[in-house]
Amino acid sequence: MSGSVYGNIFTISTWGESHGKGIGVGIDGCPAGLKIDESYIQTFLNRRKPGASKYSTPRKEDDLVEILSGVFDGKTTGTPISLIVYNKSQRSNDYSEIASCYRPGHADYTFDQKYGFRDYRGGGRSSGRETIGRVAAGAIANAILAELGITFTCYTKSIGPICIDYDKFDKETILNNPLYMPDSEAAQRAEEFLQQQMEQMDSVGGIIECKISGVPVGLGEPVFDKLDANLAKAVFSIGGVKGFELGSGFEASKMFGSENNDSFYADDSGKIHKKTNHAGGVLGGISDGDDIIFRVAFKPTPSIFKTQDTINNNNENIKVNIKGRHDPIIVPRAVVVVEAMAAISLVDLLFINMTSSMNKIRDFYL
Repeated sequence: MSGSVYGNIFTISTWGESHGKGIGVGIDGCPAGLKIDESYIQTFLNRRKPGASKYSTPRKEDDLVEILSGVFDGKTTGTPISLIVYNKSQRSNDYSEIASCYRPGHADYTFDQKYGFRDYRGGGRSSGRETIGRVAAGAIANAILAELGITFTCYTKSIGPICIDYDKFDKETILNNPLYMPDSEAAQRAEEFLQQQMEQMDSVGGIIECKISGVPVGLGEPVFDKLDANLAKAVFSIGGVKGFELGSGFEASKMFGSENNDSFYADDSGKIHKKTNHAGGVLGGISDGDDIIFRVAFKPTPSIFKTQDTINNNNENIKVNIKGRHDPIIVPRAVVVVEAMAAISLVDLLFINMTSSMNKIRDFYL
């Protein structure tokens, strides 16, 4: 299986299965001298670990990270970093009944057709548990960006039909409710809505919004490696993602050019700004110095407890009842995953940008 490596200079390679011995990631291209330890990485993993609320899978995992290489005396050495989280609460027997059939909404059918074989225990590589490696690597990328004053505000914008009110936006509320919403009233309504769907043995989708502040002008290439294109690829690689939009996104299709264009102006010090940010911080695939703002749509969790129609691997029509421990919604736990993939993409583009002009090369070497 190819396709488990992401990045050009700052690269990550995730490995492991949901019900294997562990999940991990290898990181190459991280500069030496970055302060990092397991406790820092753990704060990110704690935001995605299962069993943290009644709205996540009841699978109990501590998801404790262990650094195997690339860090000495609390600092990166410049050599490849290897991180591992051991699986400790597998219940593979929960999946024995679906070994010969295809769960609706899952990758069972496509894996069988592509490889002629699949790990049916929790989805194997297509399990959401694979994102542990992404989040661990994202923590390191986030630490690099923090050194440059680049910060993230990532949160749940909506769950089902329940959307936040920007007039009630409170950043401090994000980590104080299990749905990671910055509007406490919307969070309460969303919890009630979600509880109703859980009682109906159904699941719910939603939208995550991410704002990145402090990004310098110039990140991204003008053709295939556009900043927004790289962000879209990184985010679309997360299981369950069905949509991505930047700035005004799909709403731009309803606007006139005179409305959608962001006018420039210079302040008293001569610094350039935009009056609006419909572009979402990216012009021509290159960061413009404004906040990067994008949104990600997640489908409802496909593992639901209602009886569903499907087929088995003999092409016979059957009914299936999915067992196991599953999230009624993946959006809250995916907030940190979206942040992680965005951070990894930005670090890679930052490193590429260091060689974008002779002036930058001269500044470094002369």
